[in-house]
Amino acid sequence: MSSNLTYLDPALQPLADAAQAYLDAEKELQRAEVAAATAQQAIPRSAATEPFEQRSATGSYPQHHDEAQHALLHLRGEVARLRQAVLALLPVRDEWVKINLGYGPSRVGAFRAAAAPAPDAAPTTTDDYTLRVVV
Repeated sequence: MSSNLTYLDPALQPLADAAQAYLDAEKELQRAEVAAATAQQAIPRSAATEPFEQRSATGSYPQHHDEAQHALLHLRGEVARLRQAVLALLPVRDEWVKINLGYGPSRVGAFRAAAAPAPDAAPTTTDDYTLRVVV
């Protein structure tokens, strides 16, 4: 019975907090990608078909596309930073770790993305692992 409750261990709380922040950042990145795609579609295409380029009036330049691209860049960096934080907090690799994300036992793990290296190979980096979170 106690093995089923290991996800409630207070020592795993920093990992659970980092995993929740990672999931929230990924959701926000998905929303920003949709917003960027919408902003890209909103840019008028008529300027490309006109034989002579005309400048828009001062102050009327649509900045939504630039703002969406900047938000995407920022969120991708944030997701990468949080991914590294979760990987650093994981006690083991290539195994699931049970954590408490508020929905009962959730699982987080880092699994090797490539084939197993030779025993005499150099140690792998965190880029060689795929982070998986199951809520």
